[in-house]
Amino acid sequence: MKIISGLEAITAEDRGASAVIGNFDGVHRGHQAVLDLARRDAPLGVVTFEPHPREVFAPDAPPFRLMRLEARADRLADLGVQRLFVIDFTKEFSSLTAEQFCADVIAGQLGLTHVVVGDDFRFGAKRAGDRAYLTEAGTRLGFDVTIADLVSDASEEVSSTAIRSALTDGRVADATRMLGHLHRIEGVVEHGEKRGRELGYPTANLSLDGLMPPKFGVYAVEVTVKDGAHAGKYQGVASLGVRPMFGVNKPNFETFIFDFSGDLYGARISVGLVEYQRPELKFDGLDTLITQMDTDQAQARKILSEFQVGA
Repeated sequence: MKIISGLEAITAEDRGASAVIGNFDGVHRGHQAVLDLARRDAPLGVVTFEPHPREVFAPDAPPFRLMRLEARADRLADLGVQRLFVIDFTKEFSSLTAEQFCADVIAGQLGLTHVVVGDDFRFGAKRAGDRAYLTEAGTRLGFDVTIADLVSDASEEVSSTAIRSALTDGRVADATRMLGHLHRIEGVVEHGEKRGRELGYPTANLSLDGLMPPKFGVYAVEVTVKDGAHAGKYQGVASLGVRPMFGVNKPNFETFIFDFSGDLYGARISVGLVEYQRPELKFDGLDTLITQMDTDQAQARKILSEFQVGA
């Protein structure tokens, strides 16, 4: 997949794609269904925005992203996307009228031949553009338009908002069903305080900066090491929270990988949440903590013995 960062980076060979426009946070089943509507005899593309518009207009709001751009790109590549157009979203860009967005961006700079958007897609200054406007503009400017219905299952519509709610509640199975894959936290392994190593449970630590943290607690997880000498798939148990026993306030995500020995510092890993095991607890002492960690590990191994690695 080719990643084109910024409208000014588009070349003649990048034009002519059939593309979906959207934020694609989570790359869930709804996004996957919309991608299928864009598959035709043209390069399959996605047009997305960075930073997310919400981060521009509400910079002080709590983190809400399900995944960072790099993780989104990996998932989209797995789904067969050939062109990922990353538009710099600024207040200046947001001031474009609906007509300017259609004529100058879609038809002009991107040169799209086919555009797919969700039923609730709005665009242009003050969100003035809607599905009817886009369809009419496509007829005038020479690009086809397909409007995708929202995907739903038996209980609710599939959306990034619904997935965030499920993860906040610890309903991992519901999130997985809507996503069509495990919810993953990805990043580069950082140095931590190394308390886990002292307790016999060395962990791989990932930053949660910019991401919406799922419910604090302990999870059975599937781990993919994406690069380096230890690249491959593993299983483990992860703790997400503020570690109240040690007086830590910033959310922390640390994973103990089963039967693993090696140095992962600086490696990029992806940790998939398989099942929520228990809430975060505060312990009276290290012995009690280690006993609980032993229990957590045993429970995670049992959960994962029935889990097919790679979801």
